[in-house]
Amino acid sequence: MNVDWPWPWLPRNVDKIAAALGEHLYLALLPVLVGLIVSIPLGWAARRWPGVRLVLVPLAGVLYTIPSLALITLVPLLIGTKIIDPLNVQVPLAIYTIALLVRSVTDALLAVPGDVTAAATAVGFRESRLFLTVELPLAIPVIVAGLRVATVSAMSLTSVGALIGIGGLGELITEGFKRNNAVEMVVAIALIVVLALVIDALLLLVGRLITPWTRVRQGASR
Repeated sequence: MNVDWPWPWLPRNVDKIAAALGEHLYLALLPVLVGLIVSIPLGWAARRWPGVRLVLVPLAGVLYTIPSLALITLVPLLIGTKIIDPLNVQVPLAIYTIALLVRSVTDALLAVPGDVTAAATAVGFRESRLFLTVELPLAIPVIVAGLRVATVSAMSLTSVGALIGIGGLGELITEGFKRNNAVEMVVAIALIVVLALVIDALLLLVGRLITPWTRVRQGASR
């Protein structure tokens, strides 16, 4: 293998690496955002109606077991996209995100104390206001935990898209393999790991910032 680490391949391909990095973020993060937006109302429905929960939560578990490459190759047949289309990666990633987050959102909403919702209802909170100002904020820590898992998973699974010609850092891995270039593969893998760790840390920080009451509770328990 070509192991000229880190010179001369790395400095000659900074622009290429940066472009792959940006494309990887776009391919991975947009489906996670879409999945989060879709999962919240689905989780609310699953919490409100037990019949919906009995169908939706197991279905989400089944969807997550579908192999990523199989789902990526099936998407063009299902939605009529071309073989090399970002949607072929983003649609499966959105499905996986929804599959992960539906259970998290449902469990988080079910864990909201009944006396809290009863008190809010007693003072005149309607259902929409109750959800947005009481239930959803209290559910945020659990939702963020699920979102962290979904995001790290998306960062990894995006690389599979390179097998059907869709870019991102996975393209550097397949290209490095074809060229027998270990440097290219190592750089791509390292960047995927770093991206996952950085975004996971950012989500953890954001979750703490938007739920200050959890820090107060933790401080009081010490």
